Amino acid sequence: MPKLPHPPARDVIRLLSRHGFEIVGRKGSHIRMKKGIGNDALIVVVPEHKEIAPGTLLNIIRRSGISKERFLEEL
Repeated sequence: MPKLPHPPARDVIRLLSRHGFEIVGRKGSHIRMKKGIGNDALIVVVPEHKEIAPGTLLNIIRRSGISKERFLEEL
């Protein structure tokens, strides 16, 4: 399996926005994004760093509900 990239936060935020996530808050250098699905909501926290660590990126991918392949393809 290839290594995950280290994308900048702005690219991840842009990708999540294209998938219906909206910025709902921020605390320090972390941006909270939310996507409403019926009565439920998906919440993803993105650290606003120059490079997002691979483990953190994997967590964002899992919490977003977007497939890993599609996420990395669109990134």
